[in-house]
Amino acid sequence: MANLIRWDPLREVSEVRSLMDRAFDDFFSRTPVTYDGIGLIDVNMLQTDDDVIVKASIPGVKPEDISISVSGDTLTLRGEIKEDQEFKNANYHIREIRQGSFARTMTLPVKVDSDKAKAEFENGVLSLTLPKAEDIKPKTITIKAK
Repeated sequence: MANLIRWDPLREVSEVRSLMDRAFDDFFSRTPVTYDGIGLIDVNMLQTDDDVIVKASIPGVKPEDISISVSGDTLTLRGEIKEDQEFKNANYHIREIRQGSFARTMTLPVKVDSDKAKAEFENGVLSLTLPKAEDIKPKTITIKAK
């Protein structure tokens, strides 16, 4: 015998609303960047008085496989994670280690001097220091009393 469930139109509206809320949260909370369809590049960007600092977590990639470009107010990180070893006649039970090419483009909060930029890569974390352009740094004007 079948179980009957009473239809409640408000319950369906509530379910649609929660699906829409989740979709908007996913869309606006983070800019997903994929590694061949899976995964994200996690990035922190902060600003000091003199620099814009970007830290990106990119485990499993070699420094020579990363490309960094600054064009106007846009920073782009590109690279590729290559598989260390390929097993030809093996069946994977779990395969979560990311591989493939990736790209992350973000807008910089201020103008930077890309010629003086410094990049370091250690333990899977890319640290990028971009000095602010001189024309946007605050200038101090001293007053001479007469």
